[in-house]
Amino acid sequence: MILRIRDLREDRDLKQREIAKLLLCDQSLYSKYERGEREMPLHLVVRLAEFYGVSVDYLVGLTDEPAPYPRRRTAR
Repeated sequence: MILRIRDLREDRDLKQREIAKLLLCDQSLYSKYERGEREMPLHLVVRLAEFYGVSVDYLVGLTDEPAPYPRRRTAR
């Protein structure tokens, strides 16, 4: 699976270490995610999609439309 995480990070002039800190992992592991050497766990994909304001589908290359879907309201 090819993720768009490198392009999104570079478009925002962020360093790998900054994103690794957000994901609570070290820079070398995050680098492996970007290179496709390790699969990123779903909860981290969701966290990045929320951080960048894009849909998970966009992040993983299933669509070229970056806009996230409307959020579902949760019951209280």
